[in-house]
Amino acid sequence: MFLRDLINLTASSFLAYRLRSFLTGLGIAIGIAAVILLTSIGEGLHQFVLAEFSQFGTNIISIQPGKTQVQGSNVGVISSVRQLSLEDADSLRGLPYVENVNPSVMGNAEVRANGKTRRITVFGEGRNFAQAFTMKVQSGSFWPDEDNEQARALVVLGAKVRQELFAGQNPLGQYLRVGGQRYRVIGVMEPKGQVLGLDLDDTVFIPAARAMELLNRPGLIEVQVSYRADVNVNTVIRLITERLKERHGREDFTIISQEEALEVLGSVLDVITFAVGALGGISLLVGSVGILTIMTMAVTERTAEIGLLRALGAKKKQVLTLFLGEAILLSALGGLAGLALGAGIAQGLHLIFPALPVHTPWLYAALAELTAVSIGLAAGVVPAMRAARLDPVEALHAE
Repeated sequence: MFLRDLINLTASSFLAYRLRSFLTGLGIAIGIAAVILLTSIGEGLHQFVLAEFSQFGTNIISIQPGKTQVQGSNVGVISSVRQLSLEDADSLRGLPYVENVNPSVMGNAEVRANGKTRRITVFGEGRNFAQAFTMKVQSGSFWPDEDNEQARALVVLGAKVRQELFAGQNPLGQYLRVGGQRYRVIGVMEPKGQVLGLDLDDTVFIPAARAMELLNRPGLIEVQVSYRADVNVNTVIRLITERLKERHGREDFTIISQEEALEVLGSVLDVITFAVGALGGISLLVGSVGILTIMTMAVTERTAEIGLLRALGAKKKQVLTLFLGEAILLSALGGLAGLALGAGIAQGLHLIFPALPVHTPWLYAALAELTAVSIGLAAGVVPAMRAARLDPVEALHAE
């Protein structure tokens, strides 16, 4: 039996049992489609979250008050022996490789201007805030170098605050009340949108020293340090640790690098993507049962045909190859249909719900197709071996 004969026999089997072949392939297609759809959503969320975290740059180190052994959770507000101060932040500015240092405080307060009042998020930041986080001022400027003890009452508006309180006006030079205190507007930030649920446009930025007084904070929530991109992060962390230990007398602070946080977050999201893909893969097991059932029925129905092939000189190996080929081809075609179906549904959902991040990971697509072929091979082994072992004489007498 030549390869051409095997192909002709396989094709004739599909044509003779169209509905059965379609339903068998459909089981695999649904399983693959489920895998692709779930992993597309999972990978889309993965990329979205990483993009949200990394849009401000990856060469940033965060210093939080309080020593914790579990990175990623800030318990400094509760267990800190000594708060981080503006002087601590200033002491880091002269360290090698450090480009920008930003002391940070955050809270909520009412803002009022032109007879309008809004309750918004107030960020108390240092003069290097915009440079550290690669944010741009649309008009005006951020505050110049300020004396920590005598920080001037200056404010920079988020884009939405500017629109709501100063619609149709130039806010620069005008005055705004933040928490009852009078501030002069010196800048407006470019629109930034939401970052992990926080609307950066619906905020105002004031000097950190002023924010600590306004929000009644004994110390800074965090100090962010940006460093040269060509420098190893561990070197900068060591320098920061040494400087703050000199000032505090002990290591009562926690240092978290953006690079390390992104690596941990990426690992977690990879596991989640794999998990949702595995859940979708359960339906592939159902498809494999369908292939096993259909191929077993095919051997029973085609017993006489198998006997004739053997009588004409077909070897056991060739009969085995014939039935395995049918099972693999069914799975492969079903898998390709599933890939198209899953990717199509994923993109359709993205068109209907643009906020839903979707990205089809083609590595998972290739693995899903390979899995489909493997399932066809595994499910077709037993029926194929049964067909190959049939006695030619008895098979010819079968009806």
